[in-house]
Amino acid sequence: MSGRLRDTYGRLRLGTRLALGLGVLSLVAFAVLGTALTTYMRDYLGHQQVAQLKLVQNIQAKDAAQHGTVRRQPYYGWYTAVYDVRDGTAALRRPADVPDDTEGFTALAQARADSAGDVTSTAQVAGKGAYRLRACEVVPGVVLVSAAPMAEIEDTMDQLITVQVIAFTVALLALVVFGRILLRRGLKPLSDMAHTAHGIASHDLTESAARLPLRADRSGGGPEVEELRTAFNTMLEHIDDSLAVRAEAEQRLRRFVADASHELRTPLMSVRGYADLFQYAAANVPEERDRHLARLRSEAARMGVLLDDLLLLARLDAAEVDAPLRLEPCDLVDLARQAADAFRAAHPGHPLTLDAGSRPLPLSLDPVRIRQVLDNLLTNAAVHTPAGTRVSVTVGVSPEAARVFVADAGPGITDADQRRIFDRFYRVDKARSRENGGSGLGLAVARSLVTAHGGTLTLRSEPGATAFALELPRVELQGSLVAAVR
Repeated sequence: MSGRLRDTYGRLRLGTRLALGLGVLSLVAFAVLGTALTTYMRDYLGHQQVAQLKLVQNIQAKDAAQHGTVRRQPYYGWYTAVYDVRDGTAALRRPADVPDDTEGFTALAQARADSAGDVTSTAQVAGKGAYRLRACEVVPGVVLVSAAPMAEIEDTMDQLITVQVIAFTVALLALVVFGRILLRRGLKPLSDMAHTAHGIASHDLTESAARLPLRADRSGGGPEVEELRTAFNTMLEHIDDSLAVRAEAEQRLRRFVADASHELRTPLMSVRGYADLFQYAAANVPEERDRHLARLRSEAARMGVLLDDLLLLARLDAAEVDAPLRLEPCDLVDLARQAADAFRAAHPGHPLTLDAGSRPLPLSLDPVRIRQVLDNLLTNAAVHTPAGTRVSVTVGVSPEAARVFVADAGPGITDADQRRIFDRFYRVDKARSRENGGSGLGLAVARSLVTAHGGTLTLRSEPGATAFALELPRVELQGSLVAAVR
């Protein structure tokens, strides 16, 4: 039974449970307050009655001393008896205004004879009810016992208890009802947040472009609710950002798969076509056979380069322990000179200027990979600019980093292309013609390699000026290593 009650209580709403809890606490408080008030009032009325008995007995004691008995009765329903006490026994003097049941009177008279002061007690008188008795000594051996009915006190206490029960019950009901209303209003912000959470739960988060436009934007509720609302909205912002990143990653993945399929399909189709041609030309014309074999090798080499770039990017993304870097002390200025010489030999139609200074710049890096980055940036400048366009390479240094700027005076790159220039398989040439670039992996590989070195690769472009900035961190090298570089 108790377990069922606990389950029922646990299924109630928070406001209802708080209201019930407030009602229980109020009930306990009312019970304690009512008990204390009733006890105090009963004691107060009892003391008042005893004082009244004492005042009456002061007059009755004189009457008993003068006439032997009490002739004047103070109030209706009161009783008075005079006892002669000898040798532990009490004898009632007659005439006396006493009820038929005088056992309590006699016992109190005997008790007064054995005590040094006045005695008060409460006794049940048969057929009359409860009485408060007080015994005092008139003269030695004579005891006066007076009795006052307690019916009025009991009636007063019953009325007081009735009034308290009614008043406390009404107050308790009002407290629970109005407390529930106030609690519901105070918990309204939490209900709003719960409604927002239900809205999020019903939102389809599996969509690629899923967003969470819902927010707990209502104010009020106090500082604690404001803190909860802020944390709730912050959590929703994080979820929204995560969904946006996931959607973008899914789009990039789909685009990557499509681009990779396209890039691999082209050489595969070429290999298939040349293989078919080779089947018919091999037995007849040896010259045709050699030409088709050369083309097969060329397409296979092209696929090999593409797959090598994809594998390199995958290894860099995975941050493998065996990273594709072989760091050693190298002179960045010498690498820039080598790249410049190779560019002049391969692209004589593009004048190149090199500003690297006369002093070596020793760094800890992978010379093959950094040379690959420089060659890629220079080739990119030659492919995407018309013949005669000036190209420059500048090597700079600061206390924290070494920088290489590869710039050209070509037509520039649009803002839309700049935002995606480092994406994989992205090329400014949307037609994917081979005259204006390769697979679109060159700049993606370059940035990944620079990032693996702990550096950055950025682009700034406008009509007539395009510059790639390669920045590598400077690492302190030992003196022997620096000497080896020099």
